[in-house]
Amino acid sequence: MRSQEIIKINWATSEKICTTYLEDLNDADLMQRPHTGCNHLNWQLGHLILSEHSILSGYAPDRMPPLPERFVDKYSKEKAGSDNSEEFLTKAELLQTYRTQREAAIAILADCSDDDFDADAPEAIRSFAPTVGAMMSMLGNHWLMHCGQWVIVRRTLGKPIVI
Repeated sequence: MRSQEIIKINWATSEKICTTYLEDLNDADLMQRPHTGCNHLNWQLGHLILSEHSILSGYAPDRMPPLPERFVDKYSKEKAGSDNSEEFLTKAELLQTYRTQREAAIAILADCSDDDFDADAPEAIRSFAPTVGAMMSMLGNHWLMHCGQWVIVRRTLGKPIVI
């Protein structure tokens, strides 16, 4: 099995887990914080989308589609403390933005050879993902890291165990 196929499986697995946890949550649910000092789920989703966009734009300039207007501002670190839902996108808008970005990411991944995965990652991410292969793998793992917090919100809201 080629590296590209393994990474694609990693992304698909993380997407399945994350979307399953989000499936029955509404916009109000996404404004919940798993604990004091943690970011609400809406902001986390925007952060994940923005991170993936930024990382892949650093690797493959001009290949990622633009984010919605003011997306970067809405999901900046400065906005993480806001509980005003009107400052953020809706769940539907976030998921559509994710889908658009992920389709472009999959196209970038499809163009990578095994030799490409051995190359240095862009400087901005190299401290925790030294190679392009590590960077690509991390994109799926980053989502899983955050969705662990979503389970806490699900349990607090009395949602059923889905995985």
